Amino acid sequence: MNEEKTMQAPSNPLKILNLLKTWGPAWLVMIADVDAASVITAAESGATYGTKLIWFLLILAIPRYVIQEVAGRVGAVTQKGLGELIRENYNKQTAILSAVPMALVDVVSYVVEYTGAAVGFQILGIPPLVSVPLIFIAHVILVYKRKYAEAEKPLLVISIFFALAWIISAFLAARHGIQITPFYFSMSPDFFFLLAANVGAVIMPFMLFYQASATAEKGTTACNLNEVRLETAVGAIVSELIMSAIAVAAIGVRSGALNFAEPKALSRGLSDVAGVFAPYVFGIGLIAASFIALIVISLGSCWGVTEAMGWGRENWFKVYLIESLPALLVPIVTLNLVNLALNLMVLQIIVLAGPAIILGLVASDRKLMGAYSLGGFNQAIYWIFLFLIFGTGILSLIYAL
Repeated sequence: MNEEKTMQAPSNPLKILNLLKTWGPAWLVMIADVDAASVITAAESGATYGTKLIWFLLILAIPRYVIQEVAGRVGAVTQKGLGELIRENYNKQTAILSAVPMALVDVVSYVVEYTGAAVGFQILGIPPLVSVPLIFIAHVILVYKRKYAEAEKPLLVISIFFALAWIISAFLAARHGIQITPFYFSMSPDFFFLLAANVGAVIMPFMLFYQASATAEKGTTACNLNEVRLETAVGAIVSELIMSAIAVAAIGVRSGALNFAEPKALSRGLSDVAGVFAPYVFGIGLIAASFIALIVISLGSCWGVTEAMGWGRENWFKVYLIESLPALLVPIVTLNLVNLALNLMVLQIIVLAGPAIILGLVASDRKLMGAYSLGGFNQAIYWIFLFLIFGTGILSLIYAL
């Protein structure tokens, strides 16, 4: 009876107190999307094209908001995660086909996140043999056997330092002046490949699973949809502004110096452009990005798998150990992840298709969503942006190849 009441109740007007209570899932998933792979993508964009791709990065905030708003809406209204909804309303096989490819891609994501953090620490003078195990231990202490709300609070604090680090990095690089190009387009394969990589950084599969599940875990209901929407909008805008700041921070760095496999060379390249403090701020930003993303991606990915399999969301850590332990070894052996990160961004577009399409179908189901079902203009906008993301990413990839 309570569930039906929630389904039919109109959203309350936006209230600051409600916003503070519900704030977390949408903001963190947006911040986590600016992970190590996204940092590399944005830095490559800035180093190669200066400000010429920033117009595109800023526009991407719109589809990011539209699609993630639907994920938050589904979690708030149904009080269930996406994997659970697919399993219950379609079948277990469909749920597995939606979640497992994401989990496989996320194994690569773990490699990138651990490596990104290792690069950041090495810029600060700490070797991977020390930093990588420390990252793993810190991550486990933060999330293991804790309720979501308890794990969320320190991440919110880290996210503030994360944003400040990239703002300062951009300021250090731009303080002597940069040439601003408001709009630029090129038919070169390299330009199209970076377009595809940036499109892949807009919405990653784990984001859909995370926001739906985290919203349900937090106890946010349909009565708080206005708060969820505002949080999602703020997160979408801030995340693309941070991507733009990272691009600015890398402007002027020689292509040979923008080498994440050689932290010393990267540090020198940043110092030459932005001064002696620039490498340290960049390193801190990279560590924070990787650490937040590692936690959010692991939760989203493993929640999706355990929900799809019917194992219960609380068993996520067992899946995480299976997925992540091999990834711990890679950054200890090599830090060469630039090509891996860029290709991972493009691969995300393909893996996104299944979960995003089913999310749209679930959100449009009036039996599940009641008065909050996706319909009319909102439904059309969701499918249009989804089509544009797939179309732009795949066409750019085909052209680049």
